[in-house]
Amino acid sequence: MKIPLRIQPLVDDGLVDEVISRLKSGKEADVYIVRCGDAIRCAKVYKEATQRSFRQAVQYQEGRKVRNSRNARAMSKGSRFGRKQQEKIWQTAEVDALHRLSSAGVRVPVPYDCLDGVLLMELVTNGAGQVAPRLSDISLSAEQALQDHRIVIGYIVRMLCAGLVHGDLSEFNILMDKDGPVIIDLPQAVDASANNHAASMLERDVNNIVQYYAQYAPALSGKKYAKEIWALYEAGKLNVDTELTGCHEESTQAADVGAVLEEIQSAWDEESERRRFLSDRDNDRGEY
Repeated sequence: MKIPLRIQPLVDDGLVDEVISRLKSGKEADVYIVRCGDAIRCAKVYKEATQRSFRQAVQYQEGRKVRNSRNARAMSKGSRFGRKQQEKIWQTAEVDALHRLSSAGVRVPVPYDCLDGVLLMELVTNGAGQVAPRLSDISLSAEQALQDHRIVIGYIVRMLCAGLVHGDLSEFNILMDKDGPVIIDLPQAVDASANNHAASMLERDVNNIVQYYAQYAPALSGKKYAKEIWALYEAGKLNVDTELTGCHEESTQAADVGAVLEEIQSAWDEESERRRFLSDRDNDRGEY
């Protein structure tokens, strides 16, 4: 097929030898099957911000670290240069997440190169060497659903222990190869400790997975894995070997607003006293 304009630089650099076919068009990228020497891989071409249909992208970018202070200032101002840097971070976030999650024991496609908004990575295939189907495209027995559910929930736990939340996980971005589930589509992955929306995103991810598998294994209906996982994470008790029950008792105790206000007032009084001390000290020094 004709080489897409965005992939041409990779062809010129010898990273891609042939574009075989278009695999899919998604809300944040177009994916092509390509040949790199003797290997068949896929090239994910990220769409520009004006072309993406991914909603609430700003929420996903919250908490992402920017090492260069000049870039950070430009991004906060929304300048042309800043927007360009923001796009670069969005486009490289996935390859960073893939490396991080692979090291954490999560099955994800192997990334190879990321150049000018094009990610070259492993083409996940089934036992016959064909493109692996999405979870949404296959049927499961109750036994297989329970087994795969445990695997995917385990991956979500491993992600969180590695400090990441997928943010858009569902049956549509899990591939099924001969060895089981493979997690894909991670440009929107968020920092669990730095993003204020991480808890709600994790809950949505987990509930999507539980509800999907519950179609085949009704015993999963009503399980509260999301609440349980996040509560363990916040308490510092979550690890990759944590045995989950799917049960979670939420506290019914009313918040002690008075105690909170007292703590705030106490902190304010301490700060006021510190400022008075510093002011008096500076005045005393000025007398000499």
